[in-house]
Amino acid sequence: MRFRQWVRDRFVTADAVYGLILYSALVAGVSDENSTALEVLLVSAASLVIFWGAHVFAGTVAGHGAETNLGGALRRSFGHSSGMLYVAILPSLALLFGVAHLVGADDAVNLALLVATVVLGALGYNAFAQRKRPVAIRILGGIGTALFGLLLILLNVIVH
Repeated sequence: MRFRQWVRDRFVTADAVYGLILYSALVAGVSDENSTALEVLLVSAASLVIFWGAHVFAGTVAGHGAETNLGGALRRSFGHSSGMLYVAILPSLALLFGVAHLVGADDAVNLALLVATVVLGALGYNAFAQRKRPVAIRILGGIGTALFGLLLILLNVIVH
């Protein structure tokens, strides 16, 4: 499989977008004035892995009826859900700047949320590019995707 296709199959999926919004909401929700960057990273990453496990489990149970065996359903669910974890890499790297004390914890959290918002924008841009829309529409689509994702992150933080 070509690298570009591998990236598309993992990152440009509903699971990846959902995972990025979820992870960002976890990062924003976990952080407070007393949190270290390491605490935010560990709690957010552990929570995302738990949600991912639930997603894999649900996909396996739902897919088992359509699959010939449980192993096939499990493998398919792992592959399908992997984007939820992959998209957390870049925001997590931003948090690692705080863990390494290159920036303060609050700045690391803000950087992680900025990175997540930019990734959402890139995914939106990509979606419009695949539909061969003009560049101006691609840019507006990317901005709209980023802003809507940011709104969902904020709403999730407010509710929780």
